[in-house]
Amino acid sequence: MNMDRQFLCILLLLLALTASCINPFAPAKMHSDSEPSLLGDQKTIEGFFQNFQYAYNFKDTLVYSNLLADNFTFSYVNYDKNIDLTWSRAEDMLTTYRLFISSQNLDLVWNEIVSEEGDNSLKIISRSFNLTITFNPSDIVRIYGKANFRLQRADTLHNWKLVLWRDESTY
Repeated sequence: MNMDRQFLCILLLLLALTASCINPFAPAKMHSDSEPSLLGDQKTIEGFFQNFQYAYNFKDTLVYSNLLADNFTFSYVNYDKNIDLTWSRAEDMLTTYRLFISSQNLDLVWNEIVSEEGDNSLKIISRSFNLTITFNPSDIVRIYGKANFRLQRADTLHNWKLVLWRDESTY
């Protein structure tokens, strides 16, 4: 009988360990080809812009960081001082992170592509956008702007990466 009791204890212990590995609040990821993805194929221009919009609207710094080339530069005009300013990828990531955490909601909508030139490895695209930043219900900023993007990739097997973003928004 002592042997049966040990066997039962070991069996119960194994069942408890197995059950503890199942988390009902984190169900298994579904794998379905019919399930639409919120992320686009970054090997296409449309997919690049879809991922950019997703990164802003869901405040996802990981997706945003995957859009930027290592040598990325952001450029804009400081209208108060009437000078052009630029910052690096690291500065842009920090600024974007701060925007993401300080806002309650972001809503980026891409409008028409104003101009597009280039080939399979380099594209220069000018596109208008609307960005609504809700810091709180009484502090909402609406930006209607235009972004000039220089996108690059090694070849058609690689993703498009943003090398230069020249923001031509007038606040």
